[in-house]
Order: sequence, then structure tokens, then C-alpha cells
Amino acid sequence: MRPSVRKSVYAGIAGLSLAGTVAACAPSAGDSSPAPAASGSSTTGSTFPSGASTPAAGGSGYKDGTYSADGTYVSPNGTETVGVELTLASGTVTDVQITQHPSNPNTRKFQGEFAGGIAGQVVGRNIDELNVSKVAGSSLTSGGFNQAVEQIKSEAR
Repeated sequence: MRPSVRKSVYAGIAGLSLAGTVAACAPSAGDSSPAPAASGSSTTGSTFPSGASTPAAGGSGYKDGTYSADGTYVSPNGTETVGVELTLASGTVTDVQITQHPSNPNTRKFQGEFAGGIAGQVVGRNIDELNVSKVAGSSLTSGGFNQAVEQIKSEAR
């Protein structure tokens, strides 16, 4: 390959990498809806309860227990997956754990930031009120989180 063509290829790859990084950092414009999933994509995990399985007090309609699900979202690097584990008591989130499934260093960074900040936004809130849009600088991971929460809600009923 000629040196001038090689430089052009490298410059193009560098530009796409930079655009992907900037896009992943970009704040959402007040939109609290989850990021769209890739067409034809589905979640990669399953939801399952553990712990107590009695109906929650107060008529919340959700069973107390710990539930897990994986959600997917689309990043500049492709489809990504994030694992979510919620513990519910009377329809209220009492604990949240995030399992990271990064496919590259940027995803690792953003999922890590998301995992570090999500508890402050969801613990103590009713599960029906959860719809996060941006957590600790990560705006795309929230789409996978919201998708997993919807699975957990249907399993916990």
C-alpha cells in the first residue's frame, strides 16, 4: 500500500474512533427514553427471582426478592450488554448491582462509571419510577439498564 493511502486510511480510522468516543460522552438532550436497540436484537439474558417469593406488602403488585436480567444497547462500537440485578421490597429498590460485559476499553470505562453511580439514582425508589437517562457521564448504558428493568418488572409481578 502506498504511504499516502496508508496515511489516509489511518486518519479515517482515527477520526471514526474519535467520533465514537465523543458520541458516547455526549449528553442526552433532555430525552429520558431508553436508547433504541438494534433492529431484530433481543436481550441476551434471562430474568429470575431468588429469595422471598411472597407478594409485596402495600399492594405494589411486585414480589419481594432479587431479580436479574441483561439488557442491550447500541454504542458506536456495536451492540453492548449490561447485566442488572435489583432487590425489591414492597416494590421499592433496596439494592442494585451491575455486571459489566464490555467489548472494548471505551465500553469498560462507561459501564464502570454507570455501575459506580446507579445506586444513588435508583435505591429507595419505586421500580415503576425507574427510567434513567444518564448516570455518571454514561448516557448509552442507561438504555440497556432500562431494558433490563422492564424484564425484571414483568418477572416480579
